[in-house]
Amino acid sequence: MRFTFFRRSAIKPYHERLRALSLFQDLTTSELDIISTLLHEREYLQHEVLFDEGEEGHAIYIVVSGNVVICRHGSPRNLIADLGPGNFFGELALLTNAPRATQARAGSNCKILVFFRDDFNNLMHTHVTIASKVGINLARHVGARLRESVVGRRVEQSL
Repeated sequence: MRFTFFRRSAIKPYHERLRALSLFQDLTTSELDIISTLLHEREYLQHEVLFDEGEEGHAIYIVVSGNVVICRHGSPRNLIADLGPGNFFGELALLTNAPRATQARAGSNCKILVFFRDDFNNLMHTHVTIASKVGINLARHVGARLRESVVGRRVEQSL
């Protein structure tokens, strides 16, 4: 008699999407397993506000499906970005509790993964290697955004 054992799938539901993000690109499958336990899945209805301008930032958001509109003063006329699946935003909230500079609103019904600053801070104490990889990638991402704003156009990362 032959026994067949089931193995855990090497790819979790969001692993491929997470690995495609610059924030998590250097993580191993087991490290992504740990990150996955810290992500909170949320669904938003079209026009629902994820966060408002001036609110304290508590989390970074990853778009899984649908789209999110980033604007100033709560007005679509002050559109900054329209982000779809595979994009993330609000990343400075992992580093600081400074007020949000913009509003994020669901442009359509959407599914979002939320990574809270408190979970990131706990990760720094429990899984230093993972937190350092995420932190370095976050610094690279923020640096690229800063260069883009100074130059006024997209600048490819050279790091």
